[in-house]
Amino acid sequence: MLRPSTIGDLCEIVADGGPLRLRGGGSKDAIGSSTEAAVVDMRGFCGVADYDPPELVLTVGAGTPLAEVEALVAAERQMLAFDPVDHAHLLGGEPGRATIGGIIAAGVAGPARLSRGAARDHVLGFTAVSGRGEAFVAGAKVVKNVTGYDLPKLVTGSWGRLAALTQVTLKVLPAPETSGTVVLRGQDAAHAQGAMARAMGTAAEVSAAAHLPDWDGGAVTALRLDGFAPSVRGRIERLKAEIPALEVLEDGARLWEAVRHATTLPRSRPLWRCIVPARQAPVLVDALPGSDWLFDWAGGLVWLATEADPALVRSAAEAAGGHAMLVRASAVMRAAVPALHPQPAPLAALEERVRRAFDPAGVFETGRF
Repeated sequence: MLRPSTIGDLCEIVADGGPLRLRGGGSKDAIGSSTEAAVVDMRGFCGVADYDPPELVLTVGAGTPLAEVEALVAAERQMLAFDPVDHAHLLGGEPGRATIGGIIAAGVAGPARLSRGAARDHVLGFTAVSGRGEAFVAGAKVVKNVTGYDLPKLVTGSWGRLAALTQVTLKVLPAPETSGTVVLRGQDAAHAQGAMARAMGTAAEVSAAAHLPDWDGGAVTALRLDGFAPSVRGRIERLKAEIPALEVLEDGARLWEAVRHATTLPRSRPLWRCIVPARQAPVLVDALPGSDWLFDWAGGLVWLATEADPALVRSAAEAAGGHAMLVRASAVMRAAVPALHPQPAPLAALEERVRRAFDPAGVFETGRF
């Protein structure tokens, strides 16, 4: 394992050639097929470079543990607004190992993504080393930066296949004073999605919406509202006037943690992360009978645990207007089924050209995906 601690060290390692597999805390090791590529441990790039709470801007080493970053901003009553997900909860690993660079490289976001945006919407800038072995900087430490190409959005979700992130600059937001959760019980998939869409269309400013077919013994459609306590109470009453069957759930935090990490789904089955238009979520699960599932993002994200043929899962996702990523499976299945949804030929060709621009020699091409 290679352990660079400076950008110069990392440039030398990359310049020597690959294949190289970039690794933070290892919380996502079980995603994608196994590879013999040399591992580059990125945890040497850790620590806070700059944090300006009044300006809501944080610059931190990519190898800094996510838990440390969240604790730092929480001490200032602020938060990472995209609600990052630690994949260890999904993959059965040890929680707390995820790094902020790994979170950005994977582009993961939790229930609050519905109202506050994805990870890519909160990355202002970064420093990195390309596959050419060259250090470069993109973005800036300001929110309203429109100079040049928007590389922060490009690297977010690139899974370490474009460049090795060494530092990231993030926009943070004030944490809400309180949260309230209301639920609608006993809905099937179609009615639940309709109820979530109706709630999102009100002036109640719903921050998260999910549906769990099996929560404490029954189906629950949940809506979360964040903000100042009087505002949350007033908006809950407004929602209840629109949907009279809603009831307040006292232990909302437990439910949202289950949604965030899909803990209600059986770990014995392969787990898929399906992104579809929200109205098509019921169509997707109807096409895969016998599966376990839950809806997040008002139906835009479907967590699906199923033994169905992978080709059937992906064709159902495509028919619903979306795509499916294989998150958790046996080593045998991961070796046979690509983790990322195959791109149509024109997009695949474009993606290849972009990757070659950053990594002409394929240093970061490990075969993992």
